[in-house]
Amino acid sequence: MASYHGPKAKVMRRFGEALIPRAKYQKILEKRAYPPGEHGKEKQFKSGRRSDYGSQLDAKQKLSFIYNIRETQLRRYFRRATRMPGRTGGNLLALLETRLDNMVYRAGFAATIWAARQMVNHGHITVNGERLNLPSYAVRPGDVVSVIEKMRRNVHVVESMESVATVVPYLSLDRNKLESTLSRIPEQEEIPVQTVDIQLVVEFYNRLT
Repeated sequence: MASYHGPKAKVMRRFGEALIPRAKYQKILEKRAYPPGEHGKEKQFKSGRRSDYGSQLDAKQKLSFIYNIRETQLRRYFRRATRMPGRTGGNLLALLETRLDNMVYRAGFAATIWAARQMVNHGHITVNGERLNLPSYAVRPGDVVSVIEKMRRNVHVVESMESVATVVPYLSLDRNKLESTLSRIPEQEEIPVQTVDIQLVVEFYNRLT
């Protein structure tokens, strides 16, 4: 699956679960509990045992959607993860999680990963005081990610921050300055992508090698 720019709810209805933790998507799934398309009501959500390949493919596509990256990018991240010490699945998640656009999203500066990427692309984000417009930039422990001053009163940024109760444990957040610091590389178990079985993603790519 390429980086997705269409209706987000349509993808989640195909998988039958809210891949983005926002109330409106959960409500859509509750109201329309069947896959999208002309014959969606007849099919209902996929049931029964999926083939091993089908389950692995679904997991890979979910991960690509959640982090809003293309298949070619995800494959490159997997190759990097295999060369790192430790578990490949955990390494892969850590690489994806510490992308700049995702760090903007996790800090609450943007309501979705798509909005976060747009903020980065438009130069509204700095890292250690320097503007960066590269969503894939790898944020390192100690890096300070900030919203530029003129965007701090932006209505979308304000609304997004108001909805943030807590942030992930590997980030520290200064709400007044709209600054977030990556404290450490996240552990696999604390990265909030529980809807994806990362081992299935590893198995998918391993079968291609």
